[in-house]
Amino acid sequence: MAHLLCIEDDPDTCELLVEVLTAEGFGVSTVLSGEAGLSALDKRPDLVLCDIDLPDVSGFEILTKIRADNLLPIGVPFIFLTAYSQRAHQLQARQLGCDDYVTKPIDFELLIAIIRHRLASATDKGTEKSELRLTDREGQVLTWVARGKSSSDIATILGISERTVNFHLDNAMRKAGVATRVQAAVKCAMLGLIEP
Repeated sequence: MAHLLCIEDDPDTCELLVEVLTAEGFGVSTVLSGEAGLSALDKRPDLVLCDIDLPDVSGFEILTKIRADNLLPIGVPFIFLTAYSQRAHQLQARQLGCDDYVTKPIDFELLIAIIRHRLASATDKGTEKSELRLTDREGQVLTWVARGKSSSDIATILGISERTVNFHLDNAMRKAGVATRVQAAVKCAMLGLIEP
């Protein structure tokens, strides 16, 4: 049974989420603040539903911290569930790396379809190790990225040009399906393809 973490400050919404999602066969934990949500990540949920407007730490700040500090394994879906329907909020959420954005009032049929799809996609990512292949040079470059080195540092260490380093980084990011070099390094480390 998939375990969902709901970070939502409205007790009535929490109660409704628990009722509906539990009836759909999910395990559900709820917390009423951003700080409590960050602490609850230790329980390793399979998916996170998070409001943006929270009393202490915003949902944007939570997602930023999760991505910056690798508080969730790669592939654990993060979905915003919010009353903010403005394009600017949705754009900011996508730029921070959320997997989906659902607006209130909640269409539970849609939400459940999104959750099931995201969980199925996350399960598929578990098979990526056999599919994701790095060349030796891509592996070397990402290993040094994981150790905090810049492209120019890596070029010096490996005795190649910075342009060549960036070429290998671009290839590795494309193969890993991520937007940044750090995300590529984290993903490949978690799949055991590099050892930082």
